[in-house]
Amino acid sequence: MKILKILGFILAVIVLLIIIGISYVKVSLPNVGDAPQMKVQTTPELLERGAYLANSVTVCMDCHSQRDWSKFSGPLVSGTFGQGGEVFDHNFGFPGSFTAKNITPSGIGQWTDGELYRLITTGVTKSGDPIFPIMPYGSYGKMAHEDVVSIIAYIRSLQPLENEVAASEADFPMSVILHTIPQPANPQPKPNPEDQLAAGEYLVTIAACGDCHTPQTAKGERIMDLYMAGGFEFKMPGFGVVRSANITPDPANGIGAWNEDFFVKRFKAYTDSTYTPHAVSSGEMQTVMPWTMYGSMTEEDLRAIFAYLSSLDPNPNKVEKFTPESVAM
Repeated sequence: MKILKILGFILAVIVLLIIIGISYVKVSLPNVGDAPQMKVQTTPELLERGAYLANSVTVCMDCHSQRDWSKFSGPLVSGTFGQGGEVFDHNFGFPGSFTAKNITPSGIGQWTDGELYRLITTGVTKSGDPIFPIMPYGSYGKMAHEDVVSIIAYIRSLQPLENEVAASEADFPMSVILHTIPQPANPQPKPNPEDQLAAGEYLVTIAACGDCHTPQTAKGERIMDLYMAGGFEFKMPGFGVVRSANITPDPANGIGAWNEDFFVKRFKAYTDSTYTPHAVSSGEMQTVMPWTMYGSMTEEDLRAIFAYLSSLDPNPNKVEKFTPESVAM
């Protein structure tokens, strides 16, 4: 009996320490500092840059608008830009239910520019809570200060759309782990466009290409031995499982056999005036890649991205790009 009492006491202490640890994490973290005191002075140049980034590079509108998944690549539904409402839950393999927020003036009207800046660059909300990194704030935190400011100016200019979205809720233990993810922003200077390699690296970073084209561990950490080598899985209910492509310069399994012109044309094909997204039926090949958005990047930027990707070490990782739902199940 004495042994049982001792074991019971030890167990109680362990449980208490776990509770204290969880409470400490949830109360003390994230610790990224206060939202900066700032006021964005909107200019035509700032709006133009922000619109370009939000629609073509950082593709904010991708998650914060409705996408028509009955068509290839899920093009945006006209009239829904910024209204939010897209749900990423267990059906897609997420540890909880996370809803893209309304980022039109109707949704962010009570936020200061500094609070928006902190959210975009650290993933910490107005109330100090962390968000799930489906929004790649780790990458956005490396964006040049003036680029973040331009995005804030742009979303402030969107047509207000009344659309109240559901709150996000993470499962345990992700609800605790989330508090440990945000880090202080580390803005990088915009590179000289004439330095093509540096410009390409910057664009790849803020476009968060590595988030999708690099497999991750169960804890959500990138497997750097497979950096840009593809294979990250996306569950797409009704279609199957799609995996990101290997975009290292491996000639057999990556883009090593491509030249710069072919790379650019691969994207620009989706913004050609004659292009219409084809219908995709249940079980057919679908993709989360927003081709029509990335295709609207300038040729100069696409060529810079290709230069950077071509500078990476080739990785022979072979990716099975799609598994139909009937097989995936």
